[in-house]
Amino acid sequence: MDYRQLGGSGFKVPVLTLGTGTFGGGGEMFKAWGTTDVAEASRLIDICLDAGLTMFDTADVYSQGMSEEILGAAIKGRRDKVLISTKGTFKTGPGPNDVGSSRFHILQTVEASLKRLGTDSIDLFQLHGFDALTPVEEVLSTLDGLVKAGKIRYVGCSNFSGWHLMKSLAVSDRYGWSRYVAHQAYYSLIGREYEWELMPLALDQKVGAVVWSPLGWGRLTGKIRRGQPMPASSRLNSAAARNAGPQPSDELLFNVVDALDEVAKETSKTVPQVALNWLLQRPSVATLVIGARNEEQLRQNLGAVGWNLSVAQVAKLEAASKVPVAYPYWHQHQFADRNPPAV
Repeated sequence: MDYRQLGGSGFKVPVLTLGTGTFGGGGEMFKAWGTTDVAEASRLIDICLDAGLTMFDTADVYSQGMSEEILGAAIKGRRDKVLISTKGTFKTGPGPNDVGSSRFHILQTVEASLKRLGTDSIDLFQLHGFDALTPVEEVLSTLDGLVKAGKIRYVGCSNFSGWHLMKSLAVSDRYGWSRYVAHQAYYSLIGREYEWELMPLALDQKVGAVVWSPLGWGRLTGKIRRGQPMPASSRLNSAAARNAGPQPSDELLFNVVDALDEVAKETSKTVPQVALNWLLQRPSVATLVIGARNEEQLRQNLGAVGWNLSVAQVAKLEAASKVPVAYPYWHQHQFADRNPPAV
């Protein structure tokens, strides 16, 4: 397993991270993801550690905290062998302060996550979304205090727009506070908007991409194909799960799947392995958060590393996944000599 530096920090992470959204299965959406219990989670973690995958990503809202609890139980006695990434911002209770990135809620959610995970420190704590109601200074000073207290080691964010992230970095620089070193962002062959502004920003400001849903919300598993019914096991059969994620057009999806099929045959790899390997060659990407309901899926996804697509194969996939860009990016691309694209 290769390791990469996370953004501008000295912290190294494996190029694959196991996402634990499948742990627990609480609620309609998360039940559609998976219902992994402690015994199954322990086995998946065994496989990951044997392969050199040491980082595990969760969040306080995954199955109402059950994901963190199961992860904590599964790593008990081997905390020193793993890296823990978790997230907080979204609603965790009925109170008016049980949501957002206020000092009140950040401190509340970090303490609760530490307890559920059974640890005294979180390696990477990320804000799950941007909170426009809380001053950026309040957010960042609180996170910096938690770093100084040793409760979190590195800070990141997730699902921020370009100006959210850049403003936050500027405020951190102004006061000398801990900087976001990671941005957990959606990026896949059927969702390349990350490249428009967030990737150039990441390269300029040294913020590593922690990619969520690299298989396009379950659409690039190789099981969803043109003219065929949705597989019974797909999370997309759940309206809650389907509507919570990206919504690519059928035309884009099936054009990409056709190209993935061609490359998979050329490389003797699977469709998911090809889709993941393409992402691992993209600028700014530090790690991909992969999911797995069972050992078979996990082992298949682990096969995405240790080899590289050819230049011609990358070009074939990029041609199939290309979509018109939004303003002002299409205008800037007309002046590529002064505004060179990141890729």
